[in-house]
Formats: sequence, structure tokens, C-alpha cells
Amino acid sequence: MMFNLLLFCKKCPNIKRWDLIKRLQSTAASATIKVGERDLTFETGRLAKFADGAVVVKQGETSVLVTVVSKALQKPSSFLPLTVDYRLKAAAAGRIPMNFYRRERGITDNEILTSRVIDRSIRPLFPEDCQRELQVICNVLAVDGENDPAVLAINAASFATALSKTPWNGPVGAVRVGYLDKEFVINPLRHELEKSDINLIVTSSLQGIVMLEGGANNVNYDLMKQAINIGQQESMKVIKCIQDFTEKSSIFKHTASTTKNFGDALQQEIMTEVKKICGNEFLDILSNYSHDKFSRDAAIKNSMKTATQKLTGIYPVESSEIFDSAVQKCFKEVFRSKILDTSIRCDGRKLTDLRNISCSVDVLKPLHGSSLFQRGQTQVLSTMAYDSLDMSLKYDPVSQLISGAKEKNFMLHYEFPPYATNEIGRPGAALARREIGHGALAERGLRPIIPENYPFTLRVTAEVLESNGSSSMASVCGGSLALMDAGVPVKEAAAGVAIGLVSRSNNQGKITEYRVLTDLLGIEDYCGDMDFKMAGTRHGITALQADIKLEGLPLNIVNEAINAGKRGINQILDIMDNVLKSPRTNKTNTPVTEKFVINPKKRIRIMGVGGSKIRELAQKTGVQMSILDESTMELFAPDKTALQEGKELLNAWLEEKPAPNMEFGAIYTVKILEIDMSGALVEIHPSLEPVFIHRRQLDLRSVQDARVLGFKPGDEIQVKYFGNDPISGQVRLSRRLLLTPASQAFQ
Repeated sequence: MMFNLLLFCKKCPNIKRWDLIKRLQSTAASATIKVGERDLTFETGRLAKFADGAVVVKQGETSVLVTVVSKALQKPSSFLPLTVDYRLKAAAAGRIPMNFYRRERGITDNEILTSRVIDRSIRPLFPEDCQRELQVICNVLAVDGENDPAVLAINAASFATALSKTPWNGPVGAVRVGYLDKEFVINPLRHELEKSDINLIVTSSLQGIVMLEGGANNVNYDLMKQAINIGQQESMKVIKCIQDFTEKSSIFKHTASTTKNFGDALQQEIMTEVKKICGNEFLDILSNYSHDKFSRDAAIKNSMKTATQKLTGIYPVESSEIFDSAVQKCFKEVFRSKILDTSIRCDGRKLTDLRNISCSVDVLKPLHGSSLFQRGQTQVLSTMAYDSLDMSLKYDPVSQLISGAKEKNFMLHYEFPPYATNEIGRPGAALARREIGHGALAERGLRPIIPENYPFTLRVTAEVLESNGSSSMASVCGGSLALMDAGVPVKEAAAGVAIGLVSRSNNQGKITEYRVLTDLLGIEDYCGDMDFKMAGTRHGITALQADIKLEGLPLNIVNEAINAGKRGINQILDIMDNVLKSPRTNKTNTPVTEKFVINPKKRIRIMGVGGSKIRELAQKTGVQMSILDESTMELFAPDKTALQEGKELLNAWLEEKPAPNMEFGAIYTVKILEIDMSGALVEIHPSLEPVFIHRRQLDLRSVQDARVLGFKPGDEIQVKYFGNDPISGQVRLSRRLLLTPASQAFQ
């Protein structure tokens, strides 16, 4: 066995032979902790031992395997090449995929959103100069339908990264916080989460909050602060468990950087030279408040290019990557210092000032609802469309098992075309992860204001026409206006705002000075420490998402960000109220619904064979009909006029008309309703039941499939009536009798 391992190692030079032998001989180890009211079990050393780190986490009967693999970069990179892939296969739920190939095809929105949450939870703790490519794969092994695998995957990713040799300043711990019956619940089960007023994921490190993601049913702002506080306390149990485990493992970590460090004397000299060359120029650009996004970016780019050229002349043997990195670092320092020292931002605003906001509604009059929301250089066009409940989004069986929801009748779709940032791209290409994430956040922000059991399917589209920060929160504002413009009786208006942070830290990484920024610009997001998006109403929070670039944010700063977000939301709502304060009641193109009750024995008259009458009703009047029970139908019409036309047509079909007295040997004209291999189903009269004619009675020719005769639904043919069947009583009709001489008719 040992000899075979050595041969394998020779064939695989990238794998150190004794490392491999040690991994294969390692024994499994596990740890169990209690988080909230439930046990959380971690296991390593049994599965996927070739990975740099592999951990299985289990809660209830739900288990997730997470692996981490890293490789040294061939070329230095200023961006951490970290990819996270979370997959929930049908096999984990004991199901078979419903597509043609009966196997998983593409990644779902839920998998993309979970991958983003995991990425945002672990990325901030990698060192700035980490020059390694990393891949984190989260494979859900089994789901029990009650315990959510998403939070388990975050904790397993933290554990696996801590066990690997990758330089990392973790671990982190994550919990989901619910609020049920006026009590907080940690890692609630699916049936508990369905009734919870809060659904919030909190990821923490030893330094503080690292990531927040969730929604709420318009809960009080102070209650959300308590939820974050409790979530941080519970997540510390996970962190302590990982710490205790890794301390016993004595893991050797790779060096963070493969390039020269800025602590070297030469690097310090280069940084000093950069500040002399362009430090004051950067400050002048940032102090010129007449700049907009493009003029400011162009001035900064020209200044950086000039500085790099001068540095190349001074240090001809050094690589341009070092100069670019030094110039970028200098710019960020100047940008942050200006805000920290003066409390004035690059566009001249104070810390709590909003950009100029304008909005309008009914901008596209033929539509049910529309709005245009402009905040600074961010512009979003929102539209709202009604439809029947039949158009609600149906979930696949696996999603139903995880979320408990079978369908949803409110959707928000977020679009970010390339021209929004003056770029060239492929319109209509597959949605990027960013678009899916922003759309889901905006949808969470608006869902709590939609009335329960609303008898329509609602779809809001938010198309970003210009973008300079906070487009997802502008989508919440525009979407709220579009809903009210369409006459949807929302509980109250909602708005959203992004909160930022700029800070200074001491040598131990502790924040010594900071400024919280309301209504974030794109450049402030890039150079700052936080993008804290918050949507809500005047009374509470509906959605929250925090991307934090520090290794942890103290709870007092998180609370201050929530307070700033509350003030910003109220100010935005004041502006929106001046345009439209409550849902419209005078829209002429608002769709209507009405229940239509009939005698169950007459259903066939308004449904037709195979639903033919339902389709005819929609084609002629635009009215859609849904079956509620045996005697009740629900009619959905684009307006009252169409509804009246539809009801008149239905009543005409239901009208009692005297049926003809069938005379033996008489010839009748009938309409074909359906035709298949065995024969045709025809209608003699609307008040009579359809009659089936066997293929032998349709033509003189003997055929095995009646469809080859060329008949199709809607055709009219002449047939002869030759009495009723003496046993079944069914009407007997024949076309063959009309084509056959009398002497051969019954041969």
C-alpha cells in the first residue's frame, strides 16, 4: 500500500508524498456544541481528505460538506480570487430533478444567493496581501426539510478554512435569528421560520460583526438591534469551538504574500515618493465639489497614470504592479483622511446629507403602475404588472422542501444593463450573481408591505438606467411608488438607503476613529469599510444587508448605522409623499377579479373538452378563468369592460336552449371538439353532451388512426343519427352511413 502511494506521488508532482500519506492515515475527529436549543456537530478527517480543509457540519438530519482548496498565484493580484459554490442537489432531498435529463442542469437563484452570503462571511478575514487562489465548495449531503443548510454551510466554510494552510484571520461563526411569539429563536426550524417576524443571518468574528443578511416583517428598529446582539452572542459559541479544535491541530499556515511587503524599506520609500507626487493632487480632486462621477473618475485616473510614469523613471527596475498598488493605496488613504479630518465628503455633502432626490409616477401610462426614481446619479425605472394567481411563481419540489413555500405571487426583478455605467456588454445575457442578489434584497424590502392573501400576482421590474451607488435601495423606493401608482393597497410606503463607514485603527486592529456616511456613493463604497443597505418604513425594518470589509465591526457602530438608516429612510419617505402619499384609487386600467358560481352539472359548458372553452374565453375577451372548486370559478380581467364581456359570453354558453328532437335517420351538422387515434368527439348542440364517434364510422376507409383522415378540432361535418345504443343509451352517429350505399350500410 505504501509503495503504491509513493508511485502515485511521483505521477503527481504537485502533491507532497508525505503530506498525502499523512492525510490518508489521519483519523476522523468531531466536536458538538449547543447553539440555541439545538446541537451542532462538526466532523473532519473522514471525507474529502485530499482537500486542504474539509468539514461536515450536521444539525438534525441536515448535513453539509464544505471543502477548501488553495493554490499560489502565478502573478500578483490586487483582488482576492476567491470563489464560493454552494449546491443543493435533488439527491440530498431524496428527489429526482424534473427536467428532461433528470439531472441537475444550472445553478438556481437560491444557490447563488447562499454562495454570496458565504463569500461575504469569510472574505473580509483574508489578509490584504494574500496571493493565493481559493475555491470553497459547499455540497449539501442531506436535508431533512426542517433544518436550513445555508447557515450550516457558513460555519463549515469557516471551520474548513481554519483547518487549511491558507492564511486567514478567522474563524467566524454564523447563526440565523428568528422572532416568534415575542421571543428570539436561534437557528429556527422551517415551520418556525414561516411564522417568524425576523429572518436574519448574523456572521461574527472575535472582532465583531462581519456580515448581516435578512428580512423582517416591518419590525421595530430597536428590536432588530436586539436580534443582531443576540445573534453575535450565539455565534461566539461556534467561534470558540473552531478555535479549540484548530489549536490542537497545530496547523502550519502559508505566508500571506509572495511579493515584497510594504513594510520593507524600499516599499516605504516608494510610498513616501507616491505621496509627494500625487497626494496633494488627489486631495485637490476630492475637494473639487463640482465633479460628478465621470469627471472625478477621469481626473483620478489621469493623476494615477502620471504618478506611475514618474515612479517608473525613478525606479526603473521595479515592476509596474508595485507602483499601481502603491498609488491605489495612497489614493484610498487621502480619500479616507479627508472624510475623517473634515467630515466633508468628495461631493461636498456632510455625513448625514442625502443626494438630491426626485421622483415621478405614471410615467408609462398604458402600464398598471410605473415610477422613475432619481437619487444623485442613480436612476431606476420601475414598472408594476398585475396578473392572475395562475401566474404565480411555482417552486420545484426541492425548494418546497427547504422553504415550505409552494408558490409566490409577488416578484421583483432587478436589471442592470451595461449602459448604466457607460459600459459595453451583452444585453439579455444570463443574470450576474450581483443582479440576482440585489433583486432578492429589493424584493425582501417590499414584500412585507404587500397585503396578505392578495388575489393577484404582482411583478415589479426595476431597471437601473444610471448607477453611482445604492441602486438596489433606489429599486425599493421606485418599486414602492410603482405599487402605489398601480393601486395596490400596500400597508405603507417603503424606502431604502445605503450607509457607509470610514475608520482608522491602531496596530492591534481596534477602531480608534470612524465616520458613518448616509446615502453611499460608488466611490465611497470602493474606498470605505462598509456597505450597509437597509430598507424599511416609518415604523420598522423590512430588509437588511451588510457587507463589511473589516475583520469585525463593533456592535455600537452597527447600531449607529441602523439609526442613520432610520433617519435616511424617513427623509426619503417625506420626499416620496410629496409625489404620491397613498395608493391610487382612480386607475382606469386596474385589473379586476370576480367569483363566478355555476351549477356543477353545467361545468362542461364553460370549460369545454380539454379546457377549450377556457382558452376561447381568454382569446375573445382577455378574461382568464381559474377553477376554485366544483361550482366556483375565479375570473381575472384586465379591466371592468373586459370582465363584463367575459361574463356575457359565459352566460350565453350557460343559456338553456331547447335541444333538437333527434329523429332516426336524420342528418345533422356537428362540430369536432377533439380527435385522436380512436375517433372524434363532436358537439351536436350546446345543451347536449358531446358524442364520441368511433373511427370506423368516420369514413369508408379502414384506418388505425382517425387523425390521418385530416379532420381537426373546430371542423364541421355532417353525420347521420341512427338511434341510441340499447345497452349504454349513448347517441349513435355515423358519417360513414352518408358515404355508403344503403345496401352496404350495415355490412
